[in-house]
Amino acid sequence: MQPVLIGVAGGTGSGKTTVSCAILDGVGRERIAYLQHDAYYRDRSHLPLAERAQINYDHPDSLETDLLVEHLKALRAGQVVKVPAYDFARHVRKTETRRVEPRSIILVEGILIFVDRALRELFDVKIFVDTDADVRFIRRLERDIAERGRTMESVVQQYQATVRPMHLEFVEPSKRYADLIIPEGGFNMIAIDMVVARINAMLESEG
Repeated sequence: MQPVLIGVAGGTGSGKTTVSCAILDGVGRERIAYLQHDAYYRDRSHLPLAERAQINYDHPDSLETDLLVEHLKALRAGQVVKVPAYDFARHVRKTETRRVEPRSIILVEGILIFVDRALRELFDVKIFVDTDADVRFIRRLERDIAERGRTMESVVQQYQATVRPMHLEFVEPSKRYADLIIPEGGFNMIAIDMVVARINAMLESEG
């Protein structure tokens, strides 16, 4: 069968990963090739750390989206891909990669995946996770401090300088391309259950 490509987009801290994990668990991880757009940040190792820290990582140009498009087309064609890995603390791409094999479902998660037309048009199902801005900011603050070694001051500064402006310019407008909008993110179990049931029905009808 032709693999089904599903995109899960939404603002930072909206609950995209929670929704994606619910899909993985509900459909079966062995049936899904899972990729995150965040892994495709451009390698900036040639720049000093202080300069890397000042880059606008919330702009579409900060991501190597062409490579993601290439990988998705390869997976759809039945080929194995090597997905890059990114070090968010040092703002560099790691030397190791992650092997991803083709599956019946290809699930892609990312803030900006509906912004780029070439990437957007690959998706058979487009889901946007919609959560209030204050909730998203608190989640990002907690995550970046706990998981990425950031200080509260640096997270707040980045949010004000780039995260919020880029959300308003790119992420929020991309919501109009969604086939389904899920309010409340991972807490909306009714919507998540409906998505999982729909994917399972698609798999059963094809297989």
